[in-house]
Amino acid sequence: MNTKVRLAIMNFLEFAVWGAYLTCMGNYLGVAGLGDKISWFYAIQGIVSIFMPTLMGIVADKYIQPQRLLGLCHLMAGAFMLGCWWMGIQAGFGNEIANPSGFIALYTLSVAFFMPTIALANTTAFYILKKNGLDTVRDFPPIRVLGTVGFIATMWFVNCAVWDDGGFSMTLADNARKFQYTYMQFFVSGMLSLVLFLYCYLCIPQCRIEKKEGSMSLAESLGLNAFKLFRRRQMALFFVFSALLGMCLQVTNGFAGPFITSFKGQPEFADSFAANNATLLTSVSQISEALCILMIPFFLKRFGIKVVMLMSMFAWVFRFGFFGIGNPAVPGVIFFVLSCIVYGVAFDFFNVSGGIFVDQECEPSIKASAQGLFMMMTNGLGATIGTLAAGEVVNYYCQWEGGFLVGDWPTCWFVFSAFALVVGVAFALVFKPEKKPIGDIRH
Repeated sequence: MNTKVRLAIMNFLEFAVWGAYLTCMGNYLGVAGLGDKISWFYAIQGIVSIFMPTLMGIVADKYIQPQRLLGLCHLMAGAFMLGCWWMGIQAGFGNEIANPSGFIALYTLSVAFFMPTIALANTTAFYILKKNGLDTVRDFPPIRVLGTVGFIATMWFVNCAVWDDGGFSMTLADNARKFQYTYMQFFVSGMLSLVLFLYCYLCIPQCRIEKKEGSMSLAESLGLNAFKLFRRRQMALFFVFSALLGMCLQVTNGFAGPFITSFKGQPEFADSFAANNATLLTSVSQISEALCILMIPFFLKRFGIKVVMLMSMFAWVFRFGFFGIGNPAVPGVIFFVLSCIVYGVAFDFFNVSGGIFVDQECEPSIKASAQGLFMMMTNGLGATIGTLAAGEVVNYYCQWEGGFLVGDWPTCWFVFSAFALVVGVAFALVFKPEKKPIGDIRH
């Protein structure tokens, strides 16, 4: 099988695992009696990302080949996610989880092993591409786009899939037993993780560990030398602003679904397509993401990392702002669609370009550690602080009533938009990248 095809399938499965529950989990948590803890469920992903990607990056640099570690992490993540599904079954459809602490513990262990896999998948792809004489800036985005396709595929599946007494079916009509409202979303995610575990061991080429010649310092022996990137002003600022921008990452993942679904509680919007298919609507974000990934090589080589990051930051301003002024009916739903379209720029021009930039800026012996460090700053520190802060804002202006999270949503979205604007302006003023094209960066 062609190397690029193998890596594309790996990326498809990697993000299909995440797409099964990331944007619709909030709807199920409300049913399960955990609606007031939505922000914490998304913050948990950030908390474990503070240390797990870096730790696993060190292991991949020194002890276990990254493609094998990627598979092992998915084995553990899938097993624990299936545990969440089983607890949902035990509670029964439409009922609250009997042991919330146990459910949260299983979920925490699952995402603790899943979050490092994003960086490990990048490290694996970059290594194999370079080993085969390919250009990461040109050849990685078309491979990574299959990850977004996988995310979309499982979003659509859980939006339409129904499991009830009559068996399995697919529908766009409103149905409380859709996977997007039930524990079945965790079953889909867990099973896909197990499939990727097998795929990593059977189909992905080896990524040999780079051994550094000569004596090593204590930091190098412990695998902490990726932190030396902070000595360079450019990289230090890049990581700091990555954390600030990372505060935006999980806000819409956590609250866009409950926000759009809340319109079902208003008679004039109750029967609208958008309010009854929030997961399907928000998948437009991932379609946009897939298209924007393909534009990264042009923008990154033509404009450089600073302009690309600025595009991402100001796209977040519009992402939140359009949600603040939209609604599920025509013409208001147009703003929802516009919000989803700009998400592609907001996410890709930061996450994907940032991963490529970090890979280009560090030496081979710390590549996995550096990707883990990038994950720590974005999906770790940034996402944790941002999600918890967003949860406080939402809980202040909104409350659960009749199964819907209702309240002053526009104010919430405008607060988030203003934050992204401040970060973008500050980044434009203080970040000064080195004067060299990213394609010419030497290791």
